[in-house]
This record gives sequence, structure tokens and C-alpha cells, in this order.
Amino acid sequence: MPEQKSSTGDLPENILDLARQLFTRLPHLSVAGDDMFACFRAIVDVFENGGVLFICGNGGSFADAGHIKGELAKSFERPRPLTNTDVIDTLEKYDMGRGLIDNLQIGLPVIVLGESHSLRSAWENDCDPELVYAQELNTFAGCVKPAALLGISTSGNAKNVIAAMTLARAYGLTTISFTCRDGGQLTELADIPWRVPGNTTAEVQENQVPLYHTLCRMIETHFFGA
Repeated sequence: MPEQKSSTGDLPENILDLARQLFTRLPHLSVAGDDMFACFRAIVDVFENGGVLFICGNGGSFADAGHIKGELAKSFERPRPLTNTDVIDTLEKYDMGRGLIDNLQIGLPVIVLGESHSLRSAWENDCDPELVYAQELNTFAGCVKPAALLGISTSGNAKNVIAAMTLARAYGLTTISFTCRDGGQLTELADIPWRVPGNTTAEVQENQVPLYHTLCRMIETHFFGA
């Protein structure tokens, strides 16, 4: 289980400035700041060591999972040109290689559980629907290390997310819950319980968006900033 630090003393100024911008604009979100910094450290550690971030959620939270992947798996705000010289040299030998070199971007590896509609519909038709995310995670978790699972649920009690989080702990993945202030059952399974203010589901989701946008900006700045 990773140590969750509350101090920001080890974070560089350009990362801290992104958080300050958010909390100056939306000061009510500062209560989620320490959790956001802990998520940043954990996810950066996974990516720096060649690992993968898994994300899951339902409904609006599933859409948010895809949104986060969209910000991390391609350029968000900073250029990410290809830098692997071996890949570039090999691509130069192909007719379309220059187009790939000039246009492809470095992506950070993110898998949203449930994006495979064939797998999801087959499992939900044949087996227990509450275990659908756990089943997909089970195909990767034993061979992809390190890894983290970000489970998004405004209530913290989504059963299929809880099942995936339980499996993630069994495999030794870093577990992060992204929930309301109460946190529900997911909080008990999370190495990092990221709690967000809000009195209704809509308010929690509205508050989650600027927080994960800032997290993505922080991660991108860490890897691709000047």
C-alpha cells in the first residue's frame, strides 16, 4: 500500500501552480487537494515504472473514465512528439512512416474497463453482471505490473466497481476511489480515497471534472513539461 503524503513540499513548483490555479478559481475544491496530490504521486509512479492505469465506473462515471483516458492517452495541453529513436528510424523506411512520425503523439497507458462491448455483453449475458469489470481486470492484472485502478462512483457503493477494486487489492494493484465525501464501501478498499464535495450526484460529478482535469494537467506537465 503506497504511503499517502499530505505535504506538498516534494512537489515541483510547476505542478503546485496548476493546483493553485484550480483552488483559486474553485476554492471549495481545496478540501480534495491532499487526495489529488496523493493520486498524482501514485499514478506518476505507475507510469514511470512502465505500468498501466485502469479506470472503471458506471453511467456518468463511465463517461468520466473515458474522458480521463482521452486526456492521458494523447496530447492534452502540451505537445508529445515521438522520441523513441529506434521507432523513428524504423518508420523512416516505410512510405507512410514520415506521416506517422510527424503526427503521432506519446500516450500514457490507460485502460477503461467496459469499453469492449463484445466482452461486456457476453459476460453480462452468460455470467454475473456485477463481476464484469472484475473479469476484464482479471485478464490483465496478473501480467501488467505495476498498475493502479481508479474506481469512480459518486456514492462509493457501485457493486461492479467494488468487485473490481477487491480484485485489484488481491493482485497488489494501487487502488484509488473517486467518490462523494462519504465515500461508501469503496473507501474501505482504497489505498487512496479521493473524496469530492457535493450534496447530490450531479454536484459531485460537476466537482469531479475540474479535479480530474487538473490531475491530468499535472501528470502531463510532469512527463512532458519544460
